[in-house]
Amino acid sequence: MSLRINVGHRLAHFKQPAGTSRGVYLTRNTWIVTVRDTVTGQTGVGECAPLPDLSCDAIPDYEQRLRDICRFVEMNDGIDTCLLRPYPSMLFGLETAMLNLQNGGDVIFDTPFTRGEEGIPINGLVWMGTAEEMTLRVEEKLKAGFRCVKLKIGAIDFEQEVAIIKGIRDRFPADVIQLRLDANGGFSPEDAMKKLDRLAKYDIHSIEQPIRQRQWRSMADICRNSPIPIALDEELIGVNIPEMKCQLLDEIHPAYIILKPSLHGGMCGCEEWVALAQERGIGSWMTSALELNVGLNAIAQFAAHLYGPSLTMPQGLGTGQLFTDNIPMPLIIKGEKLYLLCEA
Repeated sequence: MSLRINVGHRLAHFKQPAGTSRGVYLTRNTWIVTVRDTVTGQTGVGECAPLPDLSCDAIPDYEQRLRDICRFVEMNDGIDTCLLRPYPSMLFGLETAMLNLQNGGDVIFDTPFTRGEEGIPINGLVWMGTAEEMTLRVEEKLKAGFRCVKLKIGAIDFEQEVAIIKGIRDRFPADVIQLRLDANGGFSPEDAMKKLDRLAKYDIHSIEQPIRQRQWRSMADICRNSPIPIALDEELIGVNIPEMKCQLLDEIHPAYIILKPSLHGGMCGCEEWVALAQERGIGSWMTSALELNVGLNAIAQFAAHLYGPSLTMPQGLGTGQLFTDNIPMPLIIKGEKLYLLCEA
C-alpha cells in the first residue's frame, strides 16, 4: 500500500450557543483527513477534532503538527499508535480514515448497526442556559421520545437547576425518564457533597465529573461517599499510559467512565480503558466530543463494535443535529435511537 493524505480545515457553526461550565461554544474547528491508496485509488476519511482548553492535543500549531504526523504515516505506510498516544484527536481521525479505506463507503465496522438492522440507544442532551431555556429543551427531548436525558449543569444558579430537575421528576418518575447530569467540573471539592446530597432526592442515574480533574484524592472521597454514582470524563484526558490508567481507576474507582475517542486515546485507547474498567467492575459508555458527522459516525460504529449485543445503555451520540452546516452523513435519529441508513 502506498498512502497519500490530504488535510482540510472546516469551521462549523452551532445552531444555538453550546454552554458548559467552562464557557460557550459558538463554532467548531475540525480537520478532515482523506487517506488515498495510490495503487488502488481507494480513499478513507476521518475527522480530527480537538476541543479548545480541554483536549490534551489542542495545541497552537495543531494543523502543522497534524500535517507532520500525516507525512510520517505516509512514509511508514501506517499508523504508529504508541507514537500518537499524546495526540488522541489526530489518532482517532487517522484510525477512522484507515478503517474506512479498508472497508469502503461510510462503513468502518461490520455490525447490525452498520447494516441498518439495529439502532443505538442514545440520551437526549440538554445544554446549559437560562432556567426557561433548559426547561423548554427538556420538554422538546421528552416529546421526541427520549427516555434518558442528560442535563449539563454548573453554569447557572444551582437553586434554579435543582428546581428544573425537581420539575422533571414531579412529572416523570425514574422508571419513565432516566436523568443523567454533567457538571463539567463545576462544583468545588468543598461544596460537592452538599450539592450531591441535594440532587440525590431526584433519582439521578449518574453525574459526570462533579469537580475539576487532577484532584484524585478529593474525587476518590466523593466517589466513596456520593449518594449519586460518579462518572469520570475529563479526568481521563491525558492519561494515556496503561499503568497510569490502572492507577487512576484503582485510586478513584468511579462507578462509570465516559469515553470519547477524540479525547481518550482514539479507538485503541478507549478499548484499553474499557478492558481495564471491566476488570474492576466499572461501567462505561461512549459519547461524542462535538465532532461533525464524520467523527460521530465513526464513534457510533465503534460503540456498536466494542460493546456488541451488550449495548443497551444509552450512549451520548445525539450531537449531529447541533450544527447548521454539518457534513452530510446517513445518520438519523428515530425516537431515542440513532440509525445508520444503508443504501438499498
